[in-house]
Amino acid sequence: QVQLVESGGGLVQAGGSLRLSCAASGRTFSGYTVGWFRQAPGKEREFVAIITWTAGITYYADSAKGRFTISRDNAKNTVYLQMNSLKPDDSAVYYCAVDSSGTYYQTTAARYDYWGQGTQVTASS
Repeated sequence: QVQLVESGGGLVQAGGSLRLSCAASGRTFSGYTVGWFRQAPGKEREFVAIITWTAGITYYADSAKGRFTISRDNAKNTVYLQMNSLKPDDSAVYYCAVDSSGTYYQTTAARYDYWGQGTQVTASS
């Protein structure tokens, strides 16, 4: 069993930056794929970025490429999402999630086994 806790959300002006954190307890991320997803009101949950813990392979949604960076800290058992040049369209609740199968490039939310509680990100225009 893995417990995930996100933090770092908030309100910023368009063009600003935020860094989200996803800390795991219960076990390490080793062997897992960790993803960031987001969900805006009235919309489906969508993939943002993923990282495979062991190999460090990353993959991004087109909307995130060039602006967001996913990374990991092995010692802290934490995954980060650095978000730069935020736009109002980025406003959503952001969730981190774990795919315990460790599948590369897993972008389907339904394949993820564990989810955090989410953190709100709002970029105002």
